[in-house]
Order: sequence, then structure tokens, then C-alpha cells
Amino acid sequence: MLTGSKTTFKVRQMLPDIKVRSQRSGTALLFTDTGECVLQRAVMVRKKLTAREGRGWLSGTLFCTHFRVAFVPQDSPKPDDNADPVLLGDHDVALASIEKVVVVGPNRTKLVTPNSSLKFTPEELVLYCRDMRVVCFLFDRLTPESQVQEMTYSIAKTYQPPKPGSVLSFQNAALGSVEMKQFLSNRRRDAHMNWFESASDWEQELERCGATSWRVSSVNDRFEMSTSLPRFIVVPQKVLDTELKKSFAHFNEGRIPRWCWRHPRGSDLLRMASFQNNIYHEKDDIRNLEMILFGCQSSLCVVVELGEELPSPADIQLAHSRLRALCLGDISTSMSVPDDKWLSTLESTHWLDYTRSCLRKASEVACLLRGGHLTVALQEVEDRDMSCVVSSLVQVMCDPHCRTMYGFQGLVQKEWVMGAHRFYSRINYHRDNDKEEAPVFLLFLDCVWQLWSQYPSRFQLTEDFLLALHDSVHLPLFSTFLSNCQRERCKRSQNLGQCYTPVNGWRDVLHPDSSTDPSDPPLPPVWDWSLQYSKPRQSRFTQPVPPTPPLQPLLNGNLNTNPDKHRLTDAVPGSVFLLSRGTFSCPTNLLPWRSSSSSGVYKKSHRRALSSENVPGLERLLKAWALVEFPQALTSTSGPQGPLDPYEPLLPLLMGPCMGLWRECYLRGALHAQAFSHPLSANHLHPVERLAQEVQQLKDKLEQVSTSTDPTPPAVTTEPRRADTNLNQNTNNGTFLFPASRPQSAGALRAAPLPTSANQHTSRGAPAASAPQSRPAHKDTGGSSKHTFLFGHSSVIDAHPDQRYYSASSTAKLPKSNGPSLAS
Repeated sequence: MLTGSKTTFKVRQMLPDIKVRSQRSGTALLFTDTGECVLQRAVMVRKKLTAREGRGWLSGTLFCTHFRVAFVPQDSPKPDDNADPVLLGDHDVALASIEKVVVVGPNRTKLVTPNSSLKFTPEELVLYCRDMRVVCFLFDRLTPESQVQEMTYSIAKTYQPPKPGSVLSFQNAALGSVEMKQFLSNRRRDAHMNWFESASDWEQELERCGATSWRVSSVNDRFEMSTSLPRFIVVPQKVLDTELKKSFAHFNEGRIPRWCWRHPRGSDLLRMASFQNNIYHEKDDIRNLEMILFGCQSSLCVVVELGEELPSPADIQLAHSRLRALCLGDISTSMSVPDDKWLSTLESTHWLDYTRSCLRKASEVACLLRGGHLTVALQEVEDRDMSCVVSSLVQVMCDPHCRTMYGFQGLVQKEWVMGAHRFYSRINYHRDNDKEEAPVFLLFLDCVWQLWSQYPSRFQLTEDFLLALHDSVHLPLFSTFLSNCQRERCKRSQNLGQCYTPVNGWRDVLHPDSSTDPSDPPLPPVWDWSLQYSKPRQSRFTQPVPPTPPLQPLLNGNLNTNPDKHRLTDAVPGSVFLLSRGTFSCPTNLLPWRSSSSSGVYKKSHRRALSSENVPGLERLLKAWALVEFPQALTSTSGPQGPLDPYEPLLPLLMGPCMGLWRECYLRGALHAQAFSHPLSANHLHPVERLAQEVQQLKDKLEQVSTSTDPTPPAVTTEPRRADTNLNQNTNNGTFLFPASRPQSAGALRAAPLPTSANQHTSRGAPAASAPQSRPAHKDTGGSSKHTFLFGHSSVIDAHPDQRYYSASSTAKLPKSNGPSLAS
């Protein structure tokens, strides 16, 4: 509807040029009586392009509808009329993703609310988005003032839902048309990824991992055992469903230990909630519980406690709020953090600290699984937040399949969607439950980006894919994020119950008194990328990677390889240990049914008592892998034993300089927004960007001087670097503003020739006085290491001898530091 001239009519009745322009832009406005309606339009508007879009300005027409702010460029190519509809164009902003609206006038700015009154004509319209984008539109002098005023008011009154029911209105505006409903109902799901919604999907995963001793159980098919667990869970083959039903009451919310993933060396990863201590344990219950907990292993189980070391949801929410305030600032009040205090303020947000703690814990679990022949159980009080983060990171580190686009999507489906992460409560689309809001999933995406930035050539998915998934979280349109568990999704999508008859057994039936309106639009999954992005944008989601070699022949479910010298061979059968704060222990009250102080507990177990003799062996798994195997992986990608095993975990470096800020996500609107406070200089570079250019020019001059003074220098023997030891030991001085020099391998330490004019463009990091050149974005150079912490691109490349920091002094713990840095 159009309200600028006090007249209301449907889009169908609007001028033909609006329809032509919308079709040319690919924004797919719906011209139906029940579809999207235009509230206001403004002509002769220019959109400021970001650095990722090529900078400059783009002229066109601005529309405001019930669903989005659509910008239609003038010179957009005309698409195919038979093309499938899309929800958002390349220049559109969904109203649900807008956090605040700011207008810029002559020497003043103003935050616009639904009750605001403007006493000046805006020259610029700035939209702050919840996904940390900042979009700016500049009104031309010839744009009618009435259109400028009405456009501003229309967006301000529409973008913020005044009540929870407005989210449904937003969904109806985007998906409620007859054409869109028909299109979505005929839409088939992508068969390339595993959705983990049926028993066959889980069996396919068991076959892929070689977990032959596990089976898929449908004991929770009607969600009677646990309302938050999925319909199908994976349990040991030797545990029957009748015995399994007795175990649900012993765990919080009935979330019993269940299989997640199997390492090729034979270890199993499990997830479970905390124990219920006030439950009487019968003799049969104890036997079933230990059979489930130990899985298919007979000797050792390590329970990894996640509650003590990892941040709580409240901590994550506070850190993310501080990060948003730091990166975006507030141009409505012209207040921002001074440049000399920016990095210290970043450190005080604790966002990088929480990212580092998640990666450290996942690295410890990955090292344990690599040892083979044990069960690692992740335990959290509710098993719905940080257990999703750690279990997913472990599989990304260890499984090459999870580093592909379809594999990563299946991983999110398995560990987050079916794992019952509270997406609906944590994202807080209705903005009515601030106590439960916490961007846990966004913290996980940041951790994945940290791995990608250090190992870019080992990932098929790219940074563009992670950004697209990050931005899609803030749109309340996808079934992936609009429920807290599978039970809620089934209620909304199908409204099915079950009845039993002697002939047919249990069958699904539709409840006629369902509270859900059948006319509600169907919600697509987030993995249907063609609804949001064009094919050129989707092509940037992946990059070519070498094919993963097939697994070696399996023997009893394990790799048929030589015995691992670091494998724990002296484990006492039935041993259970607790991994907490980087140390192993065997407390007597770890398992309630083994505790001698618990009343009403059957004290005699068929397994042997706990013993601390195995603790050194467990510690040897971590230390031997972190301090022996890891340096060997750094020194050569192809050693005497053959090529690098693709299933060895990608252990990240956690020192301060190696942990960077996700610049393309968090800072994509920061410099862009600060320039709006000075409209006259909006077309000029930001002072920080000008400083980055000056630094790059100085680097180039230093390289030219060093190569011109000594074109053919002799070989120079270099002493081993000692700065890395200080980086590991000093946790307070981890902030670097400029690229660090490249660490050298053992072979390069003996002879490191300086570059000559012939190899000037291929070897840029040898001179001690020159810093390495920043690499182009989305490219893995493979032979040089660039640590760009404030100005430049990703800092750490793949694990090679001349690319990674390593310190032999960190003999007891994984490398860590609390100092932040800024990488791209």
C-alpha cells in the first residue's frame, strides 16, 4: 500500500514502471491481493556501496514494504521472467533484521522511532541491522521532501515489531502469497545433504563413520521418553529398547548418553546431560547405564565437563552486546571509542576469550579421540548449548566431510537442530524474552571462522558461506531457527498425533483441534539458498579442495594401522575419568551409582573400581599429540610415513596474535558507518584505511631498498626465534597492530637466503626488516605466512613449517594467550 498521498491501494494497481523495475532488480515483489504491499517509495536515491561491493554510489529507487526495504538500481539487468521467486535481492534489507534507523541532516543526526517527529529534511538514511551491517541511502536534492519524510516514517514504524504477533505478520508478508505458498509446497529438499530426520538418515551416518557396533533406536518416536531429544537416537547394539527406557529418568530432561560421531581410530563421541542424583539405582539400571555410557568400548570412558570452563549463555550475550557497541558505535550520539583504546576495549568484551576457550576445549577432546579405543562423553547440565558448540567443533577439526558445504549443513542439522538447541529462545525473534537471549550459534560460527582462517585450504566452504549463514540467523523465516526442538517443529509443520490400533499399530493422525492455523505460510529451511542469494553469490560459497582419500580398511570398526605408541594400553576395564580445567581426575561421586556416600544406591558394580593409575596415560594422550605429533605435522606435509593424514585434527593456534577478529563480519559496517558522521567526506577513505595504505607503502619501499642494496646476498644462518616462547608465556601482551615476521622451519633456520630480484614476487618474507605482503582475500598462498592483525586479511595459513608459530616451552598445556588481535 502507498500512503504518501493519503491514498491506499494495492501493488497491483500501481504504475507499470514499478513492476518493471522490481522485475529487473530481481527483488521479486509479489503482485497479489494477499502478498507483499508497498508502503512508500522514493525516487532518485543513491545507495552507498561497501568496500566488498566495490565502493561508490548506486542510483535507483527505494521501496518500503511490509517485509523489506527494497532498492531497485536503474541499470539492473532484466532477469528471466520464468525464474524462481526470491525473498531478498542483493540490495534489499529485511525489516526484521533492522535494529535502528538513523537519519543524517545538515550537521546533525537523529535516531528515528515510531513516535519521532523530524524538524529537518534528511539527507541520508542509515539502517543499522542486527547482523552488524550498516546500509546507507543518500537522497538527491531533486527527491520530493514528502517522499523523504514518508519513507523515513514508514521504515521507522514498520521495522520494529510492537508485539510478538508481528513476527507472524512478517512471515505472511514474505511467504503468504498464493504463488509463494505453491512454490514452497512443491519445493524439494536438497538430496546432497543429510537432514537427520528419519532412521535411514542416521543409518547413513553410521555407515559413513564405520560405526558398526551402534544402532538407530526409535524409542523416543512419540517424544514420550524425552520431549527435547529427536525421534531417533543412536545407542549401542547390545542395549535393547526395553532396557533403554529405564535409563531416561536418570538424566536431566531425559537426555541420556547418545552417539554423535566416531573417529576413524575407533573412539566414540557422546553427548549427555547431567545426572539425576536423587534417583534410586536398581541393579539392572546400573548395568544398562554403564553399557550406554561406555558404548562399544570396554575399558575407558572420559567425561568432559563443559560447565566450569566454558561461558554461560548470559556471558555470551553480554560479550556480544559489548562487541556490537564497539564495532558499530552510535552515530546518533556521535560517540565512539578512541583509536588508542580500541584494542583494550575489544579485549574487555571477552568475546575472543570465549572463542578461545571453546576452541581449546574442542582441541582437548579431539586429541583424546585421536588416541583411539575410548569413549568421550560431553556433559552439560541441559546438554543444549555448549555441548552443541564443542561436539560440532570436534567434528570440524577431525572430519574432512564436515568442512564441505553439504557436510557442514548436515553437521548443523545433527548437532544443533536435532540436538535441540534453543534457537527460538536464544535468538529471541519476538524480542520479548531477553533473559534467554544468547547468540551461542554465532559464537560457534566465529570459532569455525578461526579454524578457516588458519587452515583455509582444508575447507571447501568459504567465508562467504559463513557470512550468509550468520546473516540468515536474524531472519525469522526459516524453520531451522524457529523452534527449540524437533517436537515443536513437528507440531508446527504437520500437527500430527498418533493413535494405536491392533491391526495397523501406531499411525500418525491429524488433530482437528490443532491450535496452529493451517493457513500459515510454510517455512523453508535455511539451506534453500536460492531463496536469498543469486547463483553468482552461491558460487562463492565453496572453493575447490583436494579430494579426501578413502578410509583404510576397517578391522573391528577401527583403522587397520600400526599400533599407536601413544595409545592408552594399560587402562583398567570400567575406568571413568573426569576431564575438567585441563586435568584428569577420578572423583568417587562422578557416577552417582558408584558413590559410596549416596543413600539408596546399589554399591556393587560389575566393573572394577576407579583407579588413578590411568591418569598419566590420559595426560600422555594430550601431551604426546600436542607436543610431538603436532610439530611433525608442521614440519612436513609429506613425511616418511606418507602424506598427511586428512583425519588428523586441525588444532588451532590459540595465542593472542593468532586469534583474530572476524573483520568481514563485525567490521563491515564500522568504518562505513563512522564516515556518515561527516557527510562531506563520505566519499573519502577513513583515517584508519589511509593509515593502512601508508603502512603498505612503507613495506613496499623497505622491500625495494633491501633488494636493491644487495641483489645476490649469501646464505645467512639464523638463530631460532625466541619470541614465540614469550607469546606462549605472556598472556597480557598479545596485541599486534602490524604484520608479524614469518616463523621459519628447521630447514630454513640453517639456510635462509634473502630474496633476489628474480624471486622478489614469490618470496616476500625473508628479510628481517620487511613484513610480508598481505595476501588477496579468499586465496591460500600455501608458501608464506602473513599475520595481519589490524590492517590486512586473514593472518594464518595452512600448517606448514614456515607458516606456524610453535613453542617448545609449552610442554604441559595447549598454547594459549588472552591478548586479542585484529585479523581480517
